[in-house]
Amino acid sequence: MLDIKHILQQITALSEVPDPSVLKRLIDELRVSDKNPALANKNIQTLIDILQQHPEYGDGLSSFVLKLIIQYRQIALYTDTGIMSDEGFFSSLRRLIGHRFLPLLPQDDSVVELVGYLFDKRQDEHWLASIDKDKWDTLVELLKVEEEHLDLVATAKNNILNAIVILSYRVSGIGLHPDLMEAYPQILNYSASFVAQNQEAVLFVNQYRQAHELDNLTDITPEQAVSSAPLLVMLEQCEDIVATVRKRIYKTGISIRLTNMMLRLDQSLQRIRILTKLVSVDGLKRDRAIIELIQTLVITANRRYSIGYLIDNSTKLLSRKVTENASRVGEHYISTDRAGYRKMFRKASIGGFVIAFMATTKILAYQLAIAPMGRAFVNSMIYGLGFVFIHIIRGTVATKQPAMTAAAIASTISDGSGKKSHQLTKLSELVVDILRTQFIAIMGNIMMAIPVALLVSYMWLHFSGVPMINTDKAGHLLHELNPFTSLALPHAAIAGVYLFLSGLIAGYYDNLAVYNQIGARIHRHRLLKSLLPHAWLQRLGVFIEANLGAIMGNFIFGVFLGSTATVGFLFGLPIDIRHIAFASANLAHGLFNLSSSQMSWPLILVSILGVALIGMVNLMVSFSLALFVALRSKEVRFFEWSRLLKLILSHVVSHPSDFIWPRDKPMKYARIDSQGRMIFEDNSAQKTGKPLPRDYVIRRLSDVKILPKSKQTGTAETDIYYANQPPGDDISVGQAAHITLSTPSPKKVVDLDDGLIDEELNSVPYTDDIQYDKNTKTLETNNDGQNSSLSSNISPDTKAAGDAKTPLPKPKKPPKLPN
Repeated sequence: MLDIKHILQQITALSEVPDPSVLKRLIDELRVSDKNPALANKNIQTLIDILQQHPEYGDGLSSFVLKLIIQYRQIALYTDTGIMSDEGFFSSLRRLIGHRFLPLLPQDDSVVELVGYLFDKRQDEHWLASIDKDKWDTLVELLKVEEEHLDLVATAKNNILNAIVILSYRVSGIGLHPDLMEAYPQILNYSASFVAQNQEAVLFVNQYRQAHELDNLTDITPEQAVSSAPLLVMLEQCEDIVATVRKRIYKTGISIRLTNMMLRLDQSLQRIRILTKLVSVDGLKRDRAIIELIQTLVITANRRYSIGYLIDNSTKLLSRKVTENASRVGEHYISTDRAGYRKMFRKASIGGFVIAFMATTKILAYQLAIAPMGRAFVNSMIYGLGFVFIHIIRGTVATKQPAMTAAAIASTISDGSGKKSHQLTKLSELVVDILRTQFIAIMGNIMMAIPVALLVSYMWLHFSGVPMINTDKAGHLLHELNPFTSLALPHAAIAGVYLFLSGLIAGYYDNLAVYNQIGARIHRHRLLKSLLPHAWLQRLGVFIEANLGAIMGNFIFGVFLGSTATVGFLFGLPIDIRHIAFASANLAHGLFNLSSSQMSWPLILVSILGVALIGMVNLMVSFSLALFVALRSKEVRFFEWSRLLKLILSHVVSHPSDFIWPRDKPMKYARIDSQGRMIFEDNSAQKTGKPLPRDYVIRRLSDVKILPKSKQTGTAETDIYYANQPPGDDISVGQAAHITLSTPSPKKVVDLDDGLIDEELNSVPYTDDIQYDKNTKTLETNNDGQNSSLSSNISPDTKAAGDAKTPLPKPKKPPKLPN
C-alpha cells in the first residue's frame, strides 16, 4: 500500500510534465501474475482506498493521464482500435510474418503504442477482466477532473467528436456499398437510414461543440443538454436493417468480403454508441463507456502483432460465413420427435446397406497390384462416389456432422433467442436431440451393414467355393478394430475430424451455389441447352443448386478417407482412418472368414468393443468441433463450456433414456423443426404463389410458444417449451420445458421473430417513413410523431451540418517510449 501511495504522490507532482514510466510503475504494482481474481480485486481496492483518503491524488492521476494521452494521436484510437480491418488475410499475415524477421517501426505518436508499453504482459487482459464491475465503477468515479484542467477535457472531447463524424461517414459508405446492395437489393429502400444517421451525427457534433464551447478549449455545462436521441434512433434503424440483412441473406449467399463488411458495420455502429456515451452528461453511462474502451484498447495493444490472433479472427469470419448461410435442403441430422427418429433410422439403414458393399469393394481392391497413388485414387473413388450415391438415394452416413448441425446450433444461441442462460438451456436440450439422432443413425448403419456383409461373404463362399478373404486378412481386419493393441481410436479421431470438415465443406458449397446462382447459370449453359430438354435442364439446375453442398461434402469426405493411409505410407506416418459403419462391415467379414482355431469369445468381445469405441470417438470428435465452430461464430466465451457440460451431465443423470429414445413431448427451438430443417420466415415468397422447393420450410419464428402472462407473474421463463404441454402438468428437473428463475418478471417477452417483417420491408419506400426537414435538419416521421418528439428540443437556429470549423490545437511531440 505504501508503494502505491508513493507512486501516486510522484504522479501528482509530475502531472504537468507526465512521464509514461511513472504510470507504468503504478500498473506494475497493481498487476497480478496469476489468474487470482481475489488478489486483483484486493489491489484495486487498495488503490480505491488511497484515492478516497486523498482526493488530490485522484485529480493528479486523471490530469496526468489526460495530459499524457493528449500528446498522442487519438482519433485512430476511437475509429480503428478494436474494429475489424478491411485488409486482406494474406496481406496481414505477410506483414506479421515479416515483423518476426524485421520488426515493424512503432508509431510513436499512437496511443496504442503507449498502451502497449504500459500493459506489456500477456495476462493483462485477463487480469483486467477479472476485476469486479463495481470496483471499476468506483475507481472511475474517483478520477474526476478539476475545473482548472477542463481544457484537457475539451481537447479530448474534440477528438471524440471528430471520431464520431469519421465513423458515421464510414457507416454510410459500408451501408451503401454495391456488394451489400447486390446481396440484398431491398436495402435501397432503406438507404435513407444510413444517410440520415450521418446527418444526425454531424448535427449532434456541431451542436455539442457549440453548447459546451469546446472551440474555446473549455467544457462548460450548458443549461439544456444536447440530446443524442435522434442520432441513437438512426443508429438503431441501421442496426435493425443490418440484422434483417444478416438473417435473410441466405437467399443470395454470403462471401468472406461481405461477412467482413457487415462485421465492420456492426462494430462501427457500436463504437459510435460508445463514443456518444463518452461525451454524455450521464456520469454512469460515461464511466461504463470509459471502462469498455480501456479494456478494448488493452486487448488490441497486446494482440496487434499476434499471428494467432489474426488467424483466430479470420477463422471466426469463416465460421460465421458457414453458419450464416444454412443449407435450405440437404442432409438433416437432428430429429426431435418419433416421426423424425423413425425416418432417420430408415435413412441410416439405406446408408448401411450401401456401406456393406463399399467395404467389400474396398477389401477386394487391395488385391489389385497398383502404385500407392493409384490405390489412393481407387479408395477415394469408392468412398467418395459411394457417399454421393447414398445421398442421392436419400440415405445417410452415421456420425456425419453437416453444416446443418452447426447452423442449428448457431441459431439456437443467436442474438435474438433470449438471454445467455436461456440460450445455454436450449443448447443443452439441442445437444441431447443431436446425440440421440446420431445414436439411431449409428444403429441404422451397423444393423444393416453387419448382416449384409455377412450375407455377401456367405454368397461369395457359396458360389465360388473359396472364402472372399484368407484367414490372415480376416485376422488383420479384426486386429485393426482392437482398441488396445492397435491405433483404432486415434484413427477414429482422424475420421471424426474429416466428418467435421465435410460439414464445413458442405456449408461452403451450399453458400457458393446460392451466392453464385449456380442453378440459374446452368439454365443458360449453351451446351446443356442443346443437349437436354428444357424441363430436364430446369430440374438439373434446381437439383445442383439444392444439393451441391451435400454432394461436394460427401465426395471430398470420401477423398479424405481414401487417401489418408496412402499419405501416411508416403511420409512414414502411422495414420489411417476408422469409421464405425465400415468397421462394423469389416467386423462381419473378419469373423465370417476367420478360421475356427483362431476364433475365441475374447476376440469377438474385444472387436465389438472396438467398433463401439470407434463410433463414440467419431461422434464426439466431429460433434465437438462442430459445436466449437458454432459457438465461436456467435462469440460465446469459453468459460460457458463448463456450464453447458454441467447441464448435459445433469440430463444424463436424470433422464438417460432421452439420449436413446425420443421424448414423449418433443422440444421446439427457434430455428429448426421436428425434422431438423432450418425455419425461415419469408412471407413474400408465399405471396408470389410460386411453388417452393420440397424441403424448404417456411414458418414464422414467433410460432415458438410463450407461456401466458398469467403464468409469468413473479417469474422469468426461458423461451423453450414442450409442444402441446397439458395444463397443470408437473415436469421433472430433467424434462423441464422451461426453467423458473426467482427473479422479477421481465417487462417484455423475448421475441424470436426477425423484428422486421416482409410487409414492412417491401411495401412502403423508406423515404416515406423517415424524412429530414430542410430548415431545421431534424428528424421527422409520418407514423405517430415518435421521432419528431425526440428532436423537438433542437433549435432551428442551430448551425447547419458541416458549417462549423473546429481548429484543434497541434499536440506536442509525445515522449519517446523505451524500447
